Amino acid sequence: MTHLLSSLLLLLAAAVLMVVLCRSAKLPAMFGYLLVGMLVGPHALALIASSDEATHLAEFGVVFLMFTLGLEFNLAKLNAMRRIVFGLGASQVVTTALLVCGGALLAGYDWKVGLALGGALAMSSTAMVSKLLTERAELNAPHGQNAIGILLFQDLAVVPLLIMLPVLGRPGEEMLWALGLAALKIVCVLVLLLNLGQRLMRPWFNLVAKQRSSELFMLNVLLVTLGIAWLTELAGLSLALGAFLAGMLIAETEYRYQVEDDIRPFRDLLLGLFFVTVGMNLNFSTLAQHWWMVLLTLTFLVPGKVMLITLLARWFGNAPGPALRTGFALGQGGEFAFVLLALATAGGLMPVELNQVMIASVVLSMLATPFVLQYSDKLVLRFVASEWMSMAASLHQIAVRTMESQGHVVVCGYGRSGQSLARLLNEENIPFFALDLDPEKVREAGAAGESVVFGDAAKREVLMAAGLMRARALVVTYADTHSALKILEMAHKLRPEMPVIVRTYDDTDINTLKAAGAAEVVAEILEGSLMLASHTLMMLGVPLNRVLKRIRSVREARYQMFRGFFRGTVEDQDDSDRPLPRLHTVLLVSGSAAIGKSIEMFDLAGLHVEVKSLRRKSMRPMQPAADFVLNEGDVLVLLGEPEGLAAAEMLLLQGN
Repeated sequence: MTHLLSSLLLLLAAAVLMVVLCRSAKLPAMFGYLLVGMLVGPHALALIASSDEATHLAEFGVVFLMFTLGLEFNLAKLNAMRRIVFGLGASQVVTTALLVCGGALLAGYDWKVGLALGGALAMSSTAMVSKLLTERAELNAPHGQNAIGILLFQDLAVVPLLIMLPVLGRPGEEMLWALGLAALKIVCVLVLLLNLGQRLMRPWFNLVAKQRSSELFMLNVLLVTLGIAWLTELAGLSLALGAFLAGMLIAETEYRYQVEDDIRPFRDLLLGLFFVTVGMNLNFSTLAQHWWMVLLTLTFLVPGKVMLITLLARWFGNAPGPALRTGFALGQGGEFAFVLLALATAGGLMPVELNQVMIASVVLSMLATPFVLQYSDKLVLRFVASEWMSMAASLHQIAVRTMESQGHVVVCGYGRSGQSLARLLNEENIPFFALDLDPEKVREAGAAGESVVFGDAAKREVLMAAGLMRARALVVTYADTHSALKILEMAHKLRPEMPVIVRTYDDTDINTLKAAGAAEVVAEILEGSLMLASHTLMMLGVPLNRVLKRIRSVREARYQMFRGFFRGTVEDQDDSDRPLPRLHTVLLVSGSAAIGKSIEMFDLAGLHVEVKSLRRKSMRPMQPAADFVLNEGDVLVLLGEPEGLAAAEMLLLQGN
């Protein structure tokens, strides 16, 4: 027992350390788990003598992964993408499997080995690709839709492969009988579960949910998932297939999203353990003996698979650029390759040495994927001449739309927050120009006459075409810190004086975003909690003016720019045209009179102007003291009436 606990503690410590390093290097956590298994396993440092202790528990990681895939199996979504899924996706899986099988036959292996290898190498990493495309905001791009459609068919193709591989190693007649029996069993199980299960699942979950116990709900999810998986295993099928069917049944109920959130910690933890055990099974001595086979397999997996998927995407009518990007996204092995290879080896279908070669090749191809996607834009521009024309035409379209715009607001993202902002800007007669990566949303907004175009706001050329150099402000309306940091970096280099307002989900990344140059960061949770608090206080009988005062005091403390603006309801109701205090930014360029001098040396108070904030590179925005010395490149945010602001700007820049 002590030995088991020490091994587990060692495994957990190594996993935590390695995943932290991977996160710091912007790499998926999956890499950390694979590397941990490779290092501590019996074939490397041998810190853990055998991987058998964790193998059975790790198998449940695959069970929960298949369960979440079942939750995603939506007939409406499948129907909308049927040409990509059953056309491009099916072509990719079948063509890849046939090519690999043919290569295995030429190498002297049996067709059964070739079929197992083909099925395994046809898979790509659903977990890795979907995460990387999400981080790059490319899920709704043409190549993102292609990739998701192909991955969906690959996930569906895993199900028959899980049934076939365990019986392929049997003698001829016995194999055919086993395949026929397995097919009959799966038909019976599907009919029973999908008919009887659909009738029972919704009322059963309703009964459990009425008890209002999160603990009971979680226990019920585990019971259903593992129970159906156990039933399919009793029928001679696999645990993973049962979990997939359980996910499909729950996907038809209104509890799908709650179940997905509840099951995610179990799935991620056990799937991480699964990848650790995969790494532990990697035998480096076998790799040293068969390095040329690993290199040959890698050549097919990365360049070969990229070329194959690119050609198939072109055949299905995609332009050269999106076709090549689809290939780059899917030119790796996937997590289900490990499952299929393990099944083939356990059934005596595949030699252990060949299994080691395949595992090494898949692991290395997955390690290369983030770097391939990182440089995919440059590679596409280099290999596809028409991509330059397409990009130039797209940028030209954006530039033409914004050519006459002056003093507009660049809105990055046109979702619900972006559309709400646009309505308010329209009411104030402030022009705006929005960028979004959802083609359907852009089409609908364009038909309604809105100034919205398709474009990635995280790219310098797109921001320039959107009139960044002529804009008054830039707003990032979607809560994606990684993308927002890229936009802030470019905006700070091109227009350091221009205010950039960023939306985020909570307070976690506020300091990071402000240090990167954000004039203000708006957290959804804070604003939602303020609205909740205001309605609660009013319902409890607290006077309206006292509620407004409470909310204003919180906002004054939270938002530096708002300090001094909350002057009471009388002024709030003033709709006259008389000059009112407003914010104005002043950039201290080279030769400005204020450089090297303190703020108190300028009589801004006499102009009825107040310094509300100062932005300096690599510093959070702050309200400077009177003796604060100004430097070149500082951005001062002033509060005052228009006449005083104009005089203050001249004083700071010219000294008179």
